[in-house]
Amino acid sequence: MVHHTMAISSTSASRASSKIRPMTSTLLRCVLTALIVGTLAACSTPPAPSPSSSGVLVPPPPAPAAAPLAGDDRPLPGPIVQPKSRWVPVRWAELPGFQDDALHEAWNAWIRSCERPVAPFVALCAEVRQLSIATLEEQRAWMVARLQPYRVETLEGAAEGLLTAYYEPFLDAARQPGNGFGVPLYRLPAGFGQRKPWYTRQQIDTLPEAQAALQGRAIAWVRDPIEALVLHIQGSGRLRIAEPDGSTTLVRVAFAGTNDQPYQSVGRWLLDQGLTRDATWPGIRAWLAQNPQRTQELLWSNPRYVFFREEPLPPLDAQFGPRGAQGVPLTPGRSIAVDRLSIPYGTPVWLASPGPQAALQRLVLAQDTGSAIVGAVRADYFTGWGPEAGDIAGRLKQPLRLWVLWPR
Repeated sequence: MVHHTMAISSTSASRASSKIRPMTSTLLRCVLTALIVGTLAACSTPPAPSPSSSGVLVPPPPAPAAAPLAGDDRPLPGPIVQPKSRWVPVRWAELPGFQDDALHEAWNAWIRSCERPVAPFVALCAEVRQLSIATLEEQRAWMVARLQPYRVETLEGAAEGLLTAYYEPFLDAARQPGNGFGVPLYRLPAGFGQRKPWYTRQQIDTLPEAQAALQGRAIAWVRDPIEALVLHIQGSGRLRIAEPDGSTTLVRVAFAGTNDQPYQSVGRWLLDQGLTRDATWPGIRAWLAQNPQRTQELLWSNPRYVFFREEPLPPLDAQFGPRGAQGVPLTPGRSIAVDRLSIPYGTPVWLASPGPQAALQRLVLAQDTGSAIVGAVRADYFTGWGPEAGDIAGRLKQPLRLWVLWPR
């Protein structure tokens, strides 16, 4: 799955983004719980320095180090250097929230990664599958015994990076244009690959030769050009398609390719022209509501165009997201996109990110990538599908720390 992240700067929210069905109630409860935990943690911060008898502020004593976990007493190995990151070995006690995470929620994502494991994890996958019905304590003890945590840093030693999020849009569509459905979602055009780069977004909309190459290539038609753009940015989505016979079909449209034109953020375009100070999706839509005559201009500011392929969506597949770059389905709240030159696909990762949108401390799996997900400590968090997932994904932009969990 290929997706893009909008580069924005906003006074009211810090990220503009959008990706299928509403997030499951479990994921929503997890996010809400994380928010509550983050608030309680904020209330338990160390006290401010107090004045001594001489009037000099005396800092509070440092917080005590976390007690070592049972079984985590082996000598630490040396660091591991990747093309874009350095992994520094640490004790399990360094991982914030490790004792509290509902690990079983991540186990399905881990089993999915075991469908296409990277070499170091092949030997562990049988045990991972067996532990799917284990208790949380058994899962935790197994991880401590079998895996070594490494703090991910840049090659220069910086350990803090950036977390954003993405999701799958869920749109109503029709097989034929009309009745308000006027925006096509195309398969790869005829003769694709003979001309690189292919036509820009504006040329696709206006040039007869581009339209001829796309004749008969529409998978379906949606109502809103902005929602279609969001689908292009996220790279995949779900469609509830009205068929000509009156029936309804639920399908996934997955990323098939692009026109090889550069991606330009429409939020950045608005900011650079001084047209808005809120480049979140709500802010962009508010601006469009006041300036509907400039919709096409905004769309054409991003020359990149995405083509899709249609995939069936049976009930079992509908419980997961699209296939990520690892080639396995994504799990809401437990899959991340990473820079594979920093973290290999299929690696279990401990993620810690303090608010403001969500306080996250949890086990996730590196299963995807994205054109904007570049760097050592960088991740895009898959929130699920539908409007609620999109609302969280569109606003999540906050500090991040990562630990890879590598076989001993």
